Amino acid sequence: MAKVGLREWLAIAPVIASGRLSRYGGSAGSPLNRFESDFSAAFGVQHTLVVSSGTGALIAALAAAGIGPGDEVLVPAYTWIATAAAPLAVGAVPVLVEIDQSLTIDPADILRKITPNTRAIIPVHMANVVCDMDAIMQIARDHNLLVIEDACQAVGLTYKGRKVGTIGDAGAYSFNQFKNINVGEGGAIVTNDDQLFARARMYHDIGAVFRGHLDNANAPLIPGINLKASQIQGAMLNVQLKKLTPMLRRMRQRYEAMADILTSRGGLRLIPQHDAANAAGLHVVFDTEEEACDFAARNKRGVHRVYDSSRHVYTFWQPILEQRTVHPKLNPYAWAARPMDYSPKACPRSLDILKRTCRITVGENYPLAFMRYMARRMVKDRSMSLAPLATSPGLS
Repeated sequence: MAKVGLREWLAIAPVIASGRLSRYGGSAGSPLNRFESDFSAAFGVQHTLVVSSGTGALIAALAAAGIGPGDEVLVPAYTWIATAAAPLAVGAVPVLVEIDQSLTIDPADILRKITPNTRAIIPVHMANVVCDMDAIMQIARDHNLLVIEDACQAVGLTYKGRKVGTIGDAGAYSFNQFKNINVGEGGAIVTNDDQLFARARMYHDIGAVFRGHLDNANAPLIPGINLKASQIQGAMLNVQLKKLTPMLRRMRQRYEAMADILTSRGGLRLIPQHDAANAAGLHVVFDTEEEACDFAARNKRGVHRVYDSSRHVYTFWQPILEQRTVHPKLNPYAWAARPMDYSPKACPRSLDILKRTCRITVGENYPLAFMRYMARRMVKDRSMSLAPLATSPGLS
């Protein structure tokens, strides 16, 4: 989680003093415009659009890409509920896909879940663990599918030299309190597609139809909604962007140090990484659910079993499971070509993996020596828990 402090406070003071707080209230060099330009340059993408949230970014990206009623969108069984709710917001339906032991969407199950109605894939880079984007992009090309990357939980992470979120047709980021860039609430869409960007910009601002200064890339005007960000968010984002690279460096240092201790001294098994050289999300996987529960219970500070974070597990998404929407006549499931299965039988392998996996915080805001100590203590506690087994009858 990125920290907020004095530098952000100082950055917003002149914005407040100017009285120009709204999205289009400043000059061409306004904080938001400056951030969008700098973010595009840093992430190697042509267009960045700051919006009010990561959820808004997903919805606007899908709307801009032309996803709508009757379409199916493939989403992983392990993610924040917004990934599955975003397709519903544009009239499409989410189709659940298994994760593999990397905790990211399983390309093999993507292939199994594709139907003639599939239009898009939303791979999610969960908890700073990146997806197998080579395999996903190959499947998308082979089946003429759009890829909208959900990089909300991995802002700044890379996959084989490219920033996650910039590899697909569009990417969505979150800047809320718990993300790698933190301004409380906020998000962004990135793309290299001029028309998708123009449609996203119109969709995120109902007043875009009156702003003749905007280049709409010859796209017909569409009525949008209000997902705009403020210049106060822009001012904070400029500070946070400068903090991102040093913070990710600290995360990777702690990942490498802790991973070495956990594996070499503790014999623990890490989840596979699709870009091991730049890994930052630390997770260990056990053979049984009981082992994972015991490890989490013995290390209450900095460790939790992934399944226990129920809001990220599809079987706890009550409105999705019950296929409810704001009004019966606006229910996308009524426009779908087939029934959707969201039962525990839909993705049993995902549930098994999540129950056997623990996430370990890398403590990027703590000293490296302290995080090494925490890793050694985890190893010691695990050794003590296994000691009685070594002296049990038949095991000596």
